[in-house]
Amino acid sequence: MTMTAIRDGARLAVLSHRFEAIVRRMSNTLARSGRSGVLNTARDFSCCILAADGSVLMTGQSPPIHVMGGPDLQARSMLEFYPQVRAGDAFLHNSPYHGNTHAADHSVLIPVVDHDGRHRFTVLAKAHQADCGNSVPTTYLASARDVYEEGALIFPVVRAQRDYADCEDILRMCEMRIRVPDQWRGDYLAILGSARIGERALLRLADEVGWDTLDEFAAGWLDYGELRMEAAIRQLPAGTATTTTVHDPFPGVPDGIPVSVSVAVRPDEGTIEVDLRDNPDCVPSGLNLSEATSRTAALIGIFNSIDHTVPHNQGSFRRVRVLLRENCVVGIPRHPASCSVATTNLSNRVGNAVQRAMAEIGDGLGMAEVGSGMSPSEAVVSGIDRRDQHGPFVNQIFTGPNGGAGAPAADGWLTMSDLGSGGTLLLDSVEIDELKQPIVIHRRHIDPDTEGAGRFRGAPSLHVEYGPVGTHLEAVYANDGSINPMMGAGGGQPGAPSAQFKRDRDGELVALDICGPVTIQEGERLVARTSGGGGYGDPVSRDPHRVARDVREGWISRDRALAVYRVEVDDAGDVDPERTARLRAGVTIGAQS
Repeated sequence: MTMTAIRDGARLAVLSHRFEAIVRRMSNTLARSGRSGVLNTARDFSCCILAADGSVLMTGQSPPIHVMGGPDLQARSMLEFYPQVRAGDAFLHNSPYHGNTHAADHSVLIPVVDHDGRHRFTVLAKAHQADCGNSVPTTYLASARDVYEEGALIFPVVRAQRDYADCEDILRMCEMRIRVPDQWRGDYLAILGSARIGERALLRLADEVGWDTLDEFAAGWLDYGELRMEAAIRQLPAGTATTTTVHDPFPGVPDGIPVSVSVAVRPDEGTIEVDLRDNPDCVPSGLNLSEATSRTAALIGIFNSIDHTVPHNQGSFRRVRVLLRENCVVGIPRHPASCSVATTNLSNRVGNAVQRAMAEIGDGLGMAEVGSGMSPSEAVVSGIDRRDQHGPFVNQIFTGPNGGAGAPAADGWLTMSDLGSGGTLLLDSVEIDELKQPIVIHRRHIDPDTEGAGRFRGAPSLHVEYGPVGTHLEAVYANDGSINPMMGAGGGQPGAPSAQFKRDRDGELVALDICGPVTIQEGERLVARTSGGGGYGDPVSRDPHRVARDVREGWISRDRALAVYRVEVDDAGDVDPERTARLRAGVTIGAQS
């Protein structure tokens, strides 16, 4: 590996910030111009810049499931189908069999071409769609037995623009298939505009500093990422660990899906290996992972377990070897296996198992498990809005995320949502959701005593209730975690399982299947409890003052503080140090208040 390109540290730092600023401009464009709530409210999108060979250079603040192990595959598919790209080209890509995550994530790839016609970089903007033409109104169809039953339009790197002009036949196909065509076209224009902003910014930067300088930066930035990753791994203890988990039973998988992950840390080589090959074949369900999400899930688990300042680029990825096999449920799917839910449920299970394996390899490494799956609080909702707009609506709402995992030095993040989003998605505003859809959100609050207890606890579950106004509502969700909850690490306890109910017109709760769709009539409510995150470390080693603070904040009860953490909290919400010390020393104390 040559070091020439990274010797000028000042130039490397300046240009890395310039590239990051370009990605930020792309992201701001998408956030401000996206039509659907899943984009302009929750911000379920990503932007990145790649080298001409497809190597990931800069990802910005993007959901990691989108940008770590897939953009390179997408860019290389583009070059496979179009070896000679030209200025003015733009490609629409959503095929999980050609490097994309799943069919619901529409990507636009634009080659950045210099005045001599040479391909220099590629910019990519990806956005989750409110509707992608599935056979039912959702972009997550867990019950799909194959891609045909899934029903989405699949675009394996299809030219959507030539000479900066739209290929209208492609757009007409989408508008005929998608239930909210005007909303989709607005989102398409937002994605396209975001990518064009990136293209123009790179062309201007090249005019300013020269293409040779940018090429040197790209090589140096990747080498820098690899050096940082190698150094981080060399600080880790050597070891191997195999962890297992089980996805809840779903349609097509009545016994659930067992997952096994083997991790080997080799500090003497400066490498980590993650082996996912010892797992079942693809299943007749939408839960199969695409190659992009299989690779990325493993990478997320590793990057959650090391020095957080290591750059997320192709250079640092070189030091992690992810072993996959074809026709594996967490590997490389074969068409027509459905990957409809590839960005969430099973990918979360894989990433969680990887970071738990890292915790087993060394104390102070890894994390517990982040909440998995899509609760009804994150359902895709649809119906007919009978208010002013008088028309159909389809959108994914984010009214209540899953709990984050306990870590070696921090409690779980309350609004983590899931491992793949990495906490980048925004929690919807109640008022905005009620304006955009004909719904009322009746309740949203923390559910006490649902955290995964630990030295550093997982985040608790949230309780959410909502229902339609003036219409009925169809909600589609895929709620993993209600049977197999999120596990702790290093002696930490699991978080509370998720749950889903319908509250009928009489106020009675009726249990629902863990996988939608479900129809909610006016006067009824959909009720969700999200997954609590797992805890890290023995709960009895938790700082008593942290326990008391959780009691004062209403996150846990005094009874739980006493029974699980062995901490006595008095009526004022303060620690009783003497009684707590005796409890933790195992001394029997009489009746507790």
